[in-house]
Amino acid sequence: MKISKILFISASVLAIMSCQKSGPKDIAVGKDQCDNCRMTITDVKYATQLITDKGRTYKFDDLSCMTMYESSNPEKATNAKTYVVDFASGQFLEKSRATFIKGGSIKSPMGGNTQAFRDKAAAQKAAAATGATLTK
Repeated sequence: MKISKILFISASVLAIMSCQKSGPKDIAVGKDQCDNCRMTITDVKYATQLITDKGRTYKFDDLSCMTMYESSNPEKATNAKTYVVDFASGQFLEKSRATFIKGGSIKSPMGGNTQAFRDKAAAQKAAAATGATLTK
Protein backbone atom coordinates (compact mmCIF):
# COMPACT_ATOMS: atom_id res chain seq x y z
CA MET A 1 0.00 0.00 0.00
CA LYS A 2 2.79 2.42 0.93
CA ILE A 3 4.77 1.72 -2.23
CA SER A 4 1.77 2.30 -4.51
CA LYS A 5 1.08 5.60 -2.73
CA ILE A 6 4.70 6.71 -3.23
CA LEU A 7 4.58 5.69 -6.90
CA PHE A 8 1.32 7.60 -7.39
CA ILE A 9 2.74 10.75 -5.79
CA SER A 10 5.96 10.48 -7.82
CA ALA A 11 4.03 10.04 -11.06
CA SER A 12 1.81 13.01 -10.21
CA VAL A 13 4.79 15.26 -9.53
CA LEU A 14 6.43 14.23 -12.81
CA ALA A 15 3.21 14.85 -14.73
CA ILE A 16 2.85 18.33 -13.24
CA MET A 17 6.49 19.17 -13.94
CA SER A 18 6.20 18.07 -17.57
CA CYS A 19 3.23 20.41 -18.07
CA GLN A 20 5.08 23.50 -16.91
CA LYS A 21 5.21 26.28 -19.45
CA SER A 22 8.45 26.55 -21.33
CA GLY A 23 9.37 29.93 -22.69
CA PRO A 24 9.12 33.32 -21.03
CA LYS A 25 7.59 33.69 -17.59
CA ASP A 26 5.01 36.27 -16.62
CA ILE A 27 6.37 39.58 -15.36
CA ALA A 28 5.12 40.74 -11.96
CA VAL A 29 5.14 44.50 -12.62
CA GLY A 30 6.27 46.41 -9.56
CA LYS A 31 7.67 43.24 -7.93
CA ASP A 32 10.14 41.56 -10.31
CA GLN A 33 13.61 43.06 -10.45
CA CYS A 34 15.86 43.42 -13.46
CA ASP A 35 18.65 40.85 -13.24
CA ASN A 36 21.13 43.39 -14.57
CA CYS A 37 20.47 46.72 -12.85
CA ARG A 38 18.29 45.44 -9.96
CA MET A 39 15.62 48.09 -10.56
CA THR A 40 11.99 47.05 -10.30
CA ILE A 41 10.35 46.26 -13.63
CA THR A 42 7.67 48.94 -14.08
CA ASP A 43 6.65 48.68 -17.74
CA VAL A 44 6.10 45.23 -19.21
CA LYS A 45 6.17 46.54 -22.82
CA TYR A 46 9.92 47.11 -22.52
CA ALA A 47 10.64 43.89 -20.58
CA THR A 48 12.90 41.17 -21.95
CA GLN A 49 13.92 37.70 -20.81
CA LEU A 50 16.86 35.40 -21.28
CA ILE A 51 16.37 31.68 -20.65
CA THR A 52 19.55 29.64 -20.35
CA ASP A 53 20.00 26.23 -21.91
CA LYS A 54 19.50 24.84 -18.38
CA GLY A 55 16.11 26.55 -18.09
CA ARG A 56 17.00 29.41 -15.73
CA THR A 57 15.05 32.60 -16.51
CA TYR A 58 16.55 36.08 -16.17
CA LYS A 59 14.24 39.10 -16.43
CA PHE A 60 15.19 42.60 -17.57
CA ASP A 61 13.45 45.98 -17.56
CA ASP A 62 14.92 47.12 -20.88
CA LEU A 63 16.56 45.60 -23.95
CA SER A 64 19.76 47.49 -23.10
CA CYS A 65 19.95 45.73 -19.72
CA MET A 66 19.64 42.30 -21.35
CA THR A 67 22.32 43.25 -23.89
CA MET A 68 24.70 44.35 -21.10
CA TYR A 69 23.94 41.17 -19.13
CA GLU A 70 24.69 38.99 -22.16
CA SER A 71 28.03 40.77 -22.64
CA SER A 72 29.08 40.40 -19.01
CA ASN A 73 27.76 36.82 -18.60
CA PRO A 74 28.66 34.99 -21.83
CA GLU A 75 28.50 31.60 -20.11
CA LYS A 76 24.78 32.17 -19.43
CA ALA A 77 24.05 33.83 -22.76
CA THR A 78 25.57 31.07 -24.91
CA ASN A 79 22.74 28.98 -26.41
CA ALA A 80 20.18 30.98 -24.42
CA LYS A 81 16.77 31.88 -25.80
CA THR A 82 15.98 35.58 -25.67
CA TYR A 83 12.56 37.16 -25.69
CA VAL A 84 11.22 40.69 -26.09
CA VAL A 85 7.70 42.04 -25.72
CA ASP A 86 5.76 43.00 -28.84
CA PHE A 87 4.97 46.64 -28.09
CA ALA A 88 1.62 46.44 -29.91
CA SER A 89 0.19 43.36 -28.14
CA GLY A 90 2.19 43.13 -24.91
CA GLN A 91 3.03 39.48 -25.67
CA PHE A 92 6.51 37.93 -25.64
CA LEU A 93 8.15 36.84 -28.87
CA GLU A 94 11.59 35.50 -29.69
CA LYS A 95 14.05 38.34 -30.11
CA SER A 96 15.23 36.92 -33.44
CA ARG A 97 11.70 37.32 -34.88
CA ALA A 98 11.23 40.94 -33.79
CA THR A 99 11.61 44.17 -35.72
CA PHE A 100 13.03 47.00 -33.61
CA ILE A 101 12.69 50.76 -33.65
CA LYS A 102 14.94 53.09 -31.69
CA GLY A 103 15.15 56.76 -30.76
CA GLY A 104 12.75 59.57 -31.52
CA SER A 105 10.33 60.18 -28.66
CA ILE A 106 10.66 56.62 -27.28
CA LYS A 107 11.62 56.63 -23.59
CA SER A 108 12.30 53.21 -22.11
CA PRO A 109 13.10 52.53 -18.43
CA MET A 110 16.91 52.38 -18.76
CA GLY A 111 17.42 54.63 -21.75
CA GLY A 112 17.72 51.93 -24.39
CA ASN A 113 14.80 53.69 -26.06
CA THR A 114 13.99 50.67 -28.19
CA GLN A 115 10.64 49.04 -28.94
CA ALA A 116 10.09 45.58 -30.41
CA PHE A 117 7.34 44.59 -32.83
CA ARG A 118 6.18 41.24 -34.18
CA ASP A 119 4.96 42.89 -37.39
CA LYS A 120 7.31 44.98 -39.55
CA ALA A 121 4.46 47.17 -40.83
CA ALA A 122 3.45 48.00 -37.25
CA ALA A 123 7.08 48.86 -36.48
CA GLN A 124 7.27 51.16 -39.50
CA LYS A 125 4.03 52.89 -38.48
CA ALA A 126 5.26 53.35 -34.89
CA ALA A 127 8.62 54.63 -36.13
CA ALA A 128 6.89 57.26 -38.26
CA ALA A 129 4.69 58.31 -35.33
CA THR A 130 7.58 58.58 -32.84
CA GLY A 131 10.36 59.82 -35.10
CA ALA A 132 12.28 56.60 -34.43
CA THR A 133 14.40 54.63 -36.86
CA LEU A 134 13.99 51.00 -37.86
CA THR A 135 17.03 49.07 -36.62
CA LYS A 136 16.11 45.53 -37.78
